Amino acid sequence: MEHFNQLTPAEAERLALLAEECGEVIQAIGKVLRHGFESAHPDGGPTNREALERECGDVYHAIWRLIGAGDIDGNGMSQRADDKAKSVVRYLHHQGHNVGAKRAEGASPRSA
Repeated sequence: MEHFNQLTPAEAERLALLAEECGEVIQAIGKVLRHGFESAHPDGGPTNREALERECGDVYHAIWRLIGAGDIDGNGMSQRADDKAKSVVRYLHHQGHNVGAKRAEGASPRSA
């Protein structure tokens, strides 16, 4: 019997991976907001900045898995990122004029 959402097990797994990694990014952001970028757990470990970088990298990897499998279109995603860079500026109050307006040149997926 087919699942009601018509996802294959592989599709569902890739989406679950992305959801899990996004949750971990949200948790890392919360720690930065509460304690700052350079704070770390009193018992040691990475700074909150390093933890956020790691978690963002995990999201990046999960997104590239979706693109690689054909679940989402990488070109469409890139176009949306460019469009968002232009449209979000008027809602930002504390960012430099062109900060983040262009995607990082040479950005490419890394396999894990």
